[in-house]
Amino acid sequence: DGSGVMSEVKIPEGYKQTEVGVIPEDWRVSNIKNISLLPTQNGLFYEPQRKGKGVPLINVSDMYKSAPINVSLLELFDATSNEISVFKVNSGDLFFTRSSIVPSGIAFCNIFESKRNDVVFDSHLIRVQPNNNLIDSRYLYLNCISQHARTALISEAKTATMTTIDQAAINRCPVLIPPRKEQTAIATTLSDVDNLIQSLEKLIAKKEAIKTGTMQQLLTGKTRLPEFATREDGSVKGFKQTELGRIPKDWDVDFIKNVLKITTGDKNTQDKIDTGKYPFFVRSKTIERINTYSFDGEAVLTAGDGVGTGKIYHYINGKFDYHQRVYLMYGFGDKLDGYYFYLYFSNNFYDRIMSMTAKSSVDSVRREMIADMQITIPSKPEQTAIATILSDMDAEIQALQQRLGKTKDIKQGMMQQLLTGKVRLLDSSAKSDTQTLASK
Repeated sequence: DGSGVMSEVKIPEGYKQTEVGVIPEDWRVSNIKNISLLPTQNGLFYEPQRKGKGVPLINVSDMYKSAPINVSLLELFDATSNEISVFKVNSGDLFFTRSSIVPSGIAFCNIFESKRNDVVFDSHLIRVQPNNNLIDSRYLYLNCISQHARTALISEAKTATMTTIDQAAINRCPVLIPPRKEQTAIATTLSDVDNLIQSLEKLIAKKEAIKTGTMQQLLTGKTRLPEFATREDGSVKGFKQTELGRIPKDWDVDFIKNVLKITTGDKNTQDKIDTGKYPFFVRSKTIERINTYSFDGEAVLTAGDGVGTGKIYHYINGKFDYHQRVYLMYGFGDKLDGYYFYLYFSNNFYDRIMSMTAKSSVDSVRREMIADMQITIPSKPEQTAIATILSDMDAEIQALQQRLGKTKDIKQGMMQQLLTGKVRLLDSSAKSDTQTLASK
């Protein structure tokens, strides 16, 4: 009779089974309609001829730019005073997209948290106005982007040429309601993680900018590292004019064909093997796998045509194979540091190739184009020093990016745990410690 099956699923003490899964006993399941102050509402009809002046308007595209919605990015719309009174947005309002090309994108949710009181919204959005006596709007937003809400909304969507959703379906969206204090604690905790993510993103952008600036300076010799800037007698080394512009007097200029070897592979895209032992450099920016290697050592690669034409895309040291339309540059010898060449080449090559070809876009790069490109050559020790500084900066940026990725993963896990009550932030009862343990 099936009742035996139910009894096998052991529900931890302090929890209960509901239609959206196991939740704490002191939480309840409601829906958007029951926690709304006013009925859900579609926005105003957007007429393109009225854009460009007036009040800020939230459009579908603004939903995807940042969360919460960024008011400074909104375009202006010449709304009438009646439209402003009917469609004026309040801090804490939630918005859902009404249509999507793919089902998984339906009812995309965002929150408005600005104090601006003259913002309106478009008819392709559905507005929810939470009742602040019942729910913390930041908590409600998190509920609406969490797994249980997304699953419910996607299952209610109608798919024809576009996937659409109506107000009634939004109204039925399940909302898990913890005690009010816990709602705020959950929203604040996740907001703190968001702030950490944003500060990491800003730090990465700043480090990237510093690296770019340092690279411009060091690769042109405008800035010299102290140990290379002066002669033995302490006098500053001067500059000279060359075909490549003004460079330090003790640097050389030479053609690429004179300082390294250039060759192409003999493999084709069909030669790739998904489980291959070695990297296989093809014409796109992806790296496939292959079971052969025709090169073992230090090299720089660029695509001859296809995706990424003319853009250098790899510096590698090791065993690998490469496509017949990929150029391999190797044999750096006593004159060139491989990583210095990679940095120089990737920063100068594309613009030079563009100037060497009459076309506005490069369809293919010929071997002679690379061979006949000139390059500035500092002494090998200076190249190595430049390469070391820039690769250290790169390593630091990569470490920050990994940390950012991990923090984003942690946030996803925390959301799932906190928004279903598997992990509790507040002592809602004397049992809270055992409840937390029971969930692990």
